[in-house]
Amino acid sequence: MIVVHHLNNSRSQRILWLLEELGLEYEVKRYERDPETMQAPAALKAIHPLGKSPVITDGELTLAESGAIVEYLVDTYGQGRLAPATGTAERLRFNYWLHYAEGSAMTPLLLKLVFNRVESAPMPFFAKPFAKGIAGKVKGNFIEPQIIQHLNYMNSELAATGWFVGDDFSAADVQLSFPLEAAAARGGLDQKWPNLIEFLQRIHARPAYKKALERGGEYNIIG
Repeated sequence: MIVVHHLNNSRSQRILWLLEELGLEYEVKRYERDPETMQAPAALKAIHPLGKSPVITDGELTLAESGAIVEYLVDTYGQGRLAPATGTAERLRFNYWLHYAEGSAMTPLLLKLVFNRVESAPMPFFAKPFAKGIAGKVKGNFIEPQIIQHLNYMNSELAATGWFVGDDFSAADVQLSFPLEAAAARGGLDQKWPNLIEFLQRIHARPAYKKALERGGEYNIIG
């Protein structure tokens, strides 16, 4: 039995969604963030040394990292569904998007989260203007332009078919859901990126997405 070690409001929600799309049986073991620090509980370190989510166990296998989990699930249980055939040009594109989602797209979004917290963190009154000024410059000069660049790129890549790989929905779309949902939560998406807005509307309407929300519980990406 596949067990998803599921942290609330985290990347593990898309693993639940993928399992629903594949129609697989699985168990959800829930973990809750610390309400003050928003960090994962120490109990997750008993499953994987980094103490992060998602992590799945499948028999003797313990596997972390969203992209690796997605690839394992479609290769092991997909029976040709939700991923192109190995050795094809489309499979290479599929693998690219699996890595891009966390390796490139999430980096500026995470930095924005960090610097937003710097701006709002409690500190001596005389230090706050300096901290806010530095955080504002980093966001304005580097982070925000990077986010816009990635959103423009993903918006253009969706123009042909509305999906990231080929003509149909794939597990790459599951993987890319989190950075796009995070972008929407951390500043919003407007009509400059109509393809991204339509993409989120389509995936949120999928029955498997809705079923995964029922299994996973409350899902509010931290802004």
